[in-house]
Amino acid sequence: MIVVGLSHHATPIAVRERLALTGDALERAHELLRALPSVSETVLLSTCNRVEVYAAPTTADVAEAAARELRAALTELGGREVSPHLVTAHGEAALTHLFRVASSLDSMVLGEPQILGQLKQAIQRAEERRALGPRLSPVVRTAVQVAKRVRTETELGNGQVSVPSVAVELAKQIFDELAGRTAVLVGAGEMAEAAAKLLSRLGARLVVVNRSSARAAELAAEVGGVPRVIEELEHCLLEADVVIASTSSPTPLITHALVRSLHKKRRGRSLFLIDIAVPRDVEPAVNELDNVYLYDIDDLSRVVAQSLDGRAAEAKRAEAIVREETQAFLVRRSQDAVTPLVVKLRERTQRVLDGELERSLKGRLKHLGEAERQALAAMVQASVNKLLHGPTTRLKELAMQQKSGDAGAVLAELFELDTARDPGATGDAGGDGESGAGGDGGDSGLRKKA
Repeated sequence: MIVVGLSHHATPIAVRERLALTGDALERAHELLRALPSVSETVLLSTCNRVEVYAAPTTADVAEAAARELRAALTELGGREVSPHLVTAHGEAALTHLFRVASSLDSMVLGEPQILGQLKQAIQRAEERRALGPRLSPVVRTAVQVAKRVRTETELGNGQVSVPSVAVELAKQIFDELAGRTAVLVGAGEMAEAAAKLLSRLGARLVVVNRSSARAAELAAEVGGVPRVIEELEHCLLEADVVIASTSSPTPLITHALVRSLHKKRRGRSLFLIDIAVPRDVEPAVNELDNVYLYDIDDLSRVVAQSLDGRAAEAKRAEAIVREETQAFLVRRSQDAVTPLVVKLRERTQRVLDGELERSLKGRLKHLGEAERQALAAMVQASVNKLLHGPTTRLKELAMQQKSGDAGAVLAELFELDTARDPGATGDAGGDGESGAGGDGGDSGLRKKA
């Protein structure tokens, strides 16, 4: 398996927003990936904090070509500025990274639950577009199971800090009390809904602004707020104390000029804006205005980092689970890869001995009765079992140690075995010996430039 992409770890929001894939851009991305000659299967994960492609090459020997094609496709989608920030991992490093991503060990907010749902949606999109097949499907589905195990066996997600909760906490620091304050939610998605519920509990007056009046009304009714359409945004900003923006707009909705035009009418009242959208909904220059405070998603990440010390022990337990599951998957993949070889070896040995027995029974031993013939056949079968027991056992042991590749190749050559294996069966998930950019479980390998 290969992973190519960028994330919040080493890529600033100004670059990430160039590769934000929603709507038509997401469809175009799938079309580009589907056309890559060296790539057979893909899953595209696009969130506000990362855009990554998990892929299987058409054959193991074109893995590097596949990685180059993936990088070129993402560069075409995001522009030349994106290219220096793209990172790549192969094999075990890619597998470990995917398991960490699914388990929310690589998230901006450690233990947040949204990433698993986003990964499931990415898998579903890949299935709908027939971009997911027998080589990559077991990998991504195992990642989902690993994430569920981490949630079950650790407390990584308990009492978790989320992006919306950090945003609301920052608002409390600015205004001390949010009861009676007007909070405007621009956007009505998952993040906005989570923030709305927190603000409602704190007694804020909620205004939900959205392009879809039906969705605005739905969320407003759920949290006791007032629905507004996007055309009323200027009036809503005039009333606002807190604004949380989380739309999928490709361009900023709240500009420096718009906020400056409202300055006199607001009579110096403080305005606190939290922009958790990628691409950004609020122009950064807004922060230069008096009594205006702007936080974007990267600002929130720095606040979040200060709150994670208490989860260190749970994170270590989760990392151990990821390492264990990674090795278990690689062992299963290696064992699956040697099974056709073992079957072919047994078939060839049995065929040769059966042939010799048949010739003997038609020649010097043709006088033997049925009972004697059956006894000889049983002896041949037992001989095959005893003869191949040692090599078969040793080959499976090597597979468990992920060292069966060379031994299997020699065995196939010596006995002229045509296994007709999937050419990427051992290499796709890490058996090709490529370490990529890391993969010890403690770091995803995608924090360094490829």
